[in-house]
Amino acid sequence: MALTPATDLGPATGLVCRECGNTRDLGPFYACEECFGPLEIAYDFGGVTRADIESGPRNIWRYRGLLPVPSTVADTPNTEPGLTRLVRADNLAESLGLQSLWVKDDSGNPTHSFKDRVVAVALAAARELGFKVLACPSTGNLANAVAAAAARAGIRSAVFVPSDLESQKIITTAVYGGTFVTVDGNYDDVNRLASEIAGEQDDWAFVNVNVRPYYAEGSKTLGYEIAEQLGWRLPDQIVVPVASGSQLTKIDKAFQELIKLGLVEDKPYRVFGAQAAGCDPVAAAFKAGHDVVRPVKPATIAKSLAIGNPADGPYVLDAVRRTNGAVEDVTDEEVVEGIRLLARTEGVFGETAGGVTVATLRKLIGSGALDPSAETVIINSGDGLKTLDAVAPVVSPSANIAPSLEAFRAAGLA
Repeated sequence: MALTPATDLGPATGLVCRECGNTRDLGPFYACEECFGPLEIAYDFGGVTRADIESGPRNIWRYRGLLPVPSTVADTPNTEPGLTRLVRADNLAESLGLQSLWVKDDSGNPTHSFKDRVVAVALAAARELGFKVLACPSTGNLANAVAAAAARAGIRSAVFVPSDLESQKIITTAVYGGTFVTVDGNYDDVNRLASEIAGEQDDWAFVNVNVRPYYAEGSKTLGYEIAEQLGWRLPDQIVVPVASGSQLTKIDKAFQELIKLGLVEDKPYRVFGAQAAGCDPVAAAFKAGHDVVRPVKPATIAKSLAIGNPADGPYVLDAVRRTNGAVEDVTDEEVVEGIRLLARTEGVFGETAGGVTVATLRKLIGSGALDPSAETVIINSGDGLKTLDAVAPVVSPSANIAPSLEAFRAAGLA
């Protein structure tokens, strides 16, 4: 598909290879022609001010001047994600021995995960590039977001997921209509299939394949919001769950952009990655001191993070090493306890990815890798109602009693 002079992708000026620096014009391209490295968006931001942002809509489109989307994006039907709450987590901080802790709770997005952000940006760019169908391979949350966004926009969706996905995520994708396909295999098998289909279907925008450079930029809005909600400053430390790794690298990119634009003070910050032990290729590479991330076969309850061959894995290593951070992994048992700890201390029910992040935070504190006196932000990327099976075996009512005061007293509940 070719761009026309009328194509509007805001401040985006082109595509640049993350490996060799080769550039090319904007379009539905995701791999460098010279070295096959991944492409990302190049920009000319001009003069973006805090006032410009603060006067914008109360969703991610307040940052449209920093994203590869049309200048009129807020006027077209979309799910309007973003501006989710930043929760001051004093109870959790006290239980872990931290002085200052915040939870960026992205379960408040339209389909209850951060994926609504990346899909909204991908959809806006895909429509401007002339695509007719919004599609994706997914571990679940992305499938929800693509199906909902396409329904809202009035276009067709086509999503592909592993057949052993949590039933909650299957139901919450199928309800939007669209084409929904379960595939016998893990996410990496589904992703390979999607790449093959993308080569056959010219008018299908696979958000995390052939329009991935645009899609990935949506995660920057997490970083923008955290800085704005902290009063236009960066936290000292941030812990981010790692699946493909794009969320972590784009939050880091957002912080760097805000510094370069003079919107926040330039200061050191540390970035930490969180993985499940049953799918920990980036954590394993970090601990071994390797630059190459060796693929693994996922085996974890944290299925939203179960990407055995993460596209941004090497760039996660770059970001955490540059900022003096780390990548750690936790067991499934620790994940469940992380979910429960966040729920009982802060009233936030996170999905398994949130459990990974909380458990990793605890482990980083215990090992001394993370500074307990520094202001810290953690990401809860989705809603626990999507992964009920993870906690169902370990939670239950306190008691079952007859409908009488005597039964209440006898149960010792007062």
